[in-house]
Amino acid sequence: MSWKYLCDVSDVSNNSLKLVDVDGIRIIVANYGEGFRAMPPICPHMEEPLDESGVVAGCVLTCTKHLWAWDLRNLDLMGETEKELKTYEVKQEGSRLLAFVERELTYDFDEDADDDEDFFANA
Repeated sequence: MSWKYLCDVSDVSNNSLKLVDVDGIRIIVANYGEGFRAMPPICPHMEEPLDESGVVAGCVLTCTKHLWAWDLRNLDLMGETEKELKTYEVKQEGSRLLAFVERELTYDFDEDADDDEDFFANA
């Protein structure tokens, strides 16, 4: 593929997320104040939809389901986060945000390897 239109800059307010569809591929766009990131719309931990459970505060994206977090400036993992966030390259042209989409980015999930559900249910 190539550079694809995501949305207008004004469609994603500061410290927020916006779910978009690009040629049938769902992508979530994050505005972290210093820039924008585009990524798969699910947490790489346990498939939690980031449009429902994702929160951007400052430069940090947090999935509120299990508190995994990433620094959106450099994609560093924060706290107990164990998986990297996959992202699409983003550029701004005037008021438009574009992403370089070659294919849909996905995560591999190992449901048997994670006991967080039991831990958080008993907390």
